[in-house]
Amino acid sequence: MARWENGPGVLRGVPARVPVEIAASYRARTRGLLGRDGIEGALLLTPAGSVHTFGMRFAIDVAYLSRDFTVLAVRTMRPGRLGLPRLRARHVLEAEAGAMARWGVRPGVRLGVEPVR
Repeated sequence: MARWENGPGVLRGVPARVPVEIAASYRARTRGLLGRDGIEGALLLTPAGSVHTFGMRFAIDVAYLSRDFTVLAVRTMRPGRLGLPRLRARHVLEAEAGAMARWGVRPGVRLGVEPVR
């Protein structure tokens, strides 16, 4: 996909059907998961190379993805933390803590996001 737009999508490369919210605009990426009590599925921040959890209400799993959606690293972050930037990361996938392990998301796995129109 040449140009990302905000909206719904589906995560590919995992056994379950996982809904994804795509946050491609500056405003949507800045807001992220702030002010929410949870998320059904995942949030894709694109472009993004790092995240923080200041002002968040729950712990999250963060998967740093390369340009071709290969998982570079997966971390669990508690609220009030600053994640280290990943130089090769082009996208960041966020979900509630524990979700990435359930979905089988780990370094080296290639994912994909298909926008739903």
